[in-house]
Amino acid sequence: MNSTAAPPLDSPPGSSPEPGISEVMKHLPYFCRGKVMRCFGPGSKQLGIPTANFPEQVVDNLPHDLSPGIYYGWASVGNGDVHKMVLSIGWNPYYKNAKKSVETHIIHTFKEDFYEEILSIVITGYIRPEKKFSSVDALISTIQDDIEEAKRQLDLPEHLKLKEDNFFHVPESKIVNAH
Repeated sequence: MNSTAAPPLDSPPGSSPEPGISEVMKHLPYFCRGKVMRCFGPGSKQLGIPTANFPEQVVDNLPHDLSPGIYYGWASVGNGDVHKMVLSIGWNPYYKNAKKSVETHIIHTFKEDFYEEILSIVITGYIRPEKKFSSVDALISTIQDDIEEAKRQLDLPEHLKLKEDNFFHVPESKIVNAH
């Protein structure tokens, strides 16, 4: 159900220099799948930008040297349509998270929550490193900029072709609640 890779790098942000783009890109595209879990943090509700969160086991299976930061790619819930997405990998410094997380914002409006559903993502590109913000307004503004950058990048042919990847066709036995 989860990604396959080496154990995670468990050091907090700021403990290593900013990654070079070639270091980040060596893992991309990166295919990952898991159940959406309920998050107990205030982030999505306070920001007005909903995210789907993967359980620890999926996060723990990320490549150990995949840099914390903001990425973009494609996402699908169950066997539903494939949508553009932007995601954060890291500790979310504004909220001082103690555990590394992967939070996916699907650029689509869903009619209902999809906790416990299978989320499939393909990470195709990197936007920026994770950083600390002085205010929630600055954080929201930057996230909106990240979303716009993801939309622009995902319209490029090299990213658009991954929208049709067979990875997004989950076997029916793996689908939860008919999604």
